[in-house]
Amino acid sequence: MKIKFYILLLFFGMSLLPQNTFAQVDFNKRPNDDLGNVEDKFQEYFFEALKQKGIENYQKSVDALLKCIDLKDSDPVLYFELGKNYKALKNFGAAEDALKKAVSKSPENEWFLDELYDVYIQQNEMVKALKTVKQLVKFHPDYKQDLASLYIRVKKYKDALKLLDEMDEQLGYSQDRDYLRNQIYNITGNDEDRIENLEERVKSNPEDESNYLRLIFRYSETGETKKAFDAAIRLLKFNPESQLVHLALYKFYLDENNTDSAIKSMKVVLTSPIIKPEAKTKVLNDFVRFVGKNPQYESDLVEITALVSEDKSVKTLIELGEYYLKSNDKEKALSYYEEALKQEPNAFKIIKDVLLLQIDLNKNTQAVKKSMEALEVFPAQPILYLINGVANNKIKQPEKAIESLELGVDYVVENPKMEADFYKQLSIAYKQLNNISQSETFAKKAEALLKDQ
Repeated sequence: MKIKFYILLLFFGMSLLPQNTFAQVDFNKRPNDDLGNVEDKFQEYFFEALKQKGIENYQKSVDALLKCIDLKDSDPVLYFELGKNYKALKNFGAAEDALKKAVSKSPENEWFLDELYDVYIQQNEMVKALKTVKQLVKFHPDYKQDLASLYIRVKKYKDALKLLDEMDEQLGYSQDRDYLRNQIYNITGNDEDRIENLEERVKSNPEDESNYLRLIFRYSETGETKKAFDAAIRLLKFNPESQLVHLALYKFYLDENNTDSAIKSMKVVLTSPIIKPEAKTKVLNDFVRFVGKNPQYESDLVEITALVSEDKSVKTLIELGEYYLKSNDKEKALSYYEEALKQEPNAFKIIKDVLLLQIDLNKNTQAVKKSMEALEVFPAQPILYLINGVANNKIKQPEKAIESLELGVDYVVENPKMEADFYKQLSIAYKQLNNISQSETFAKKAEALLKDQ
């Protein structure tokens, strides 16, 4: 609009000038206000570049910026914006060139260096990125963690550890830096340095429970059980109320056959409000296995099981069920399997275990009901039809038994033993109906199958 205004003004001005004046004008001479026009064009191109970038038309933004640079290339912001557009276009070589130009014109500009750093990271140019981030560290200490990460990527592990030590000393410990530190130890396999670092932390801050726990874990991981136990005892000395330490202690005590101390530690774990349910599950499972080998401690297992809240995990409930099944306490085993089934109602193995125990304990009406429910979910599982048939036979419902058995036997594939069981139950059902002929036929079928085994 401004340019059009000037053209119109020039046109009308020429027509209104006196003739003698008009004759004296030299049209080959450049106008005196050319600088103003250049500035207008520069602004027009620059704002066009920003507009096109805003709508993600990066190439048009680049074109407008190049026109700006043709008019005035002294402003580093032009190269900064140009570099960002090239980066968006994935033209990383051009982006690097533009951003390096911006940095050369303004070496102390943090934003220019940060953008150049990102270009190097995206190109996986770690050596160049390292050089750039070293410049950025001068502006902000947060870049030190980036520098440590880059040291790891270029395999300068000693430099990385030295920098992490400096940051820990200045800022205290952090999970992010510990992650980087453990990355280095895992890569180099240097467990001695890892443990030395943790021991140093314990000495410098003996009341910090987390340092002891990490140390215990690392000693245990490297097989230095005695040192792990000593670290746990040291923690108890500084913090007798520690509950987390018993997650390690119970295991040490069990391994040393110090059962009384192990049980005390487990009770602390299982009643602790700060220990997660998954950890409690592991402790309880370990003790179930221990009692399986040492049945004299069953009363302690019962007591400890009672300490666990109602939110026992399925794994724990199954472990307890298996334990009581081995101990021939089928009622107790069934109660735990049924609890597990409430949490995972469609777990086929648990359903099967519950049904078999119900049959074994003559809970036949329950077995009929549960097997019918299970068949709605698993209609092609022959064992469910067989259990339903067995249960119906036991409660003197032969017609229902026959219906279930005749349906289920068709699903038996390459399992002569199970097929024979179906025929035995069909024989029993027909005998209840006084159909002796059919009963004998199925009994013979069962015998024939078993003879071939």
